[in-house]
Amino acid sequence: MTHLAKLTFKTVDRSVKRDPIIARRDKLVAGLKEQKLVHAAALKKEDHRVERHKWMTNEQGERVAVKAMRTVRPWFFAQDSGWYVQCRYGARVIAADGTNNAVFVKSLDEVAAVLDAFLNAAAAGELDAAITKVAERQPRIKPGAAKAAANANA
Repeated sequence: MTHLAKLTFKTVDRSVKRDPIIARRDKLVAGLKEQKLVHAAALKKEDHRVERHKWMTNEQGERVAVKAMRTVRPWFFAQDSGWYVQCRYGARVIAADGTNNAVFVKSLDEVAAVLDAFLNAAAAGELDAAITKVAERQPRIKPGAAKAAANANA
């Protein structure tokens, strides 16, 4: 009698699929919460820094994990005697209202209200269509390739 004979075996596929819309929404909400911390640091005239781990080679030639501080870039900037606030998904700017990519406010203090509005809209799912549009990868077409394809079909 083996130890495995007492067990009941089944074949099963593990389903851990997550809805991509919810995953994108959660990523945006996390980014907006971090931007609120960046704004709080900007009000104190400081940089918001987070700890990250990276692999480096030491003097003995061994690969070791090292803790490093990284500055988080703000999604708001001063221009035109005011502040512009953009909502970003990764490195891409979201056109939150469908056409415009930034919100203008007069002072740095008002940036928090815009970040709160973006956060509430993202949590409610109002930005899902804009996130999906930005998250889709565009096919890379070499310059002149579209014209060459059009000439070949003609």
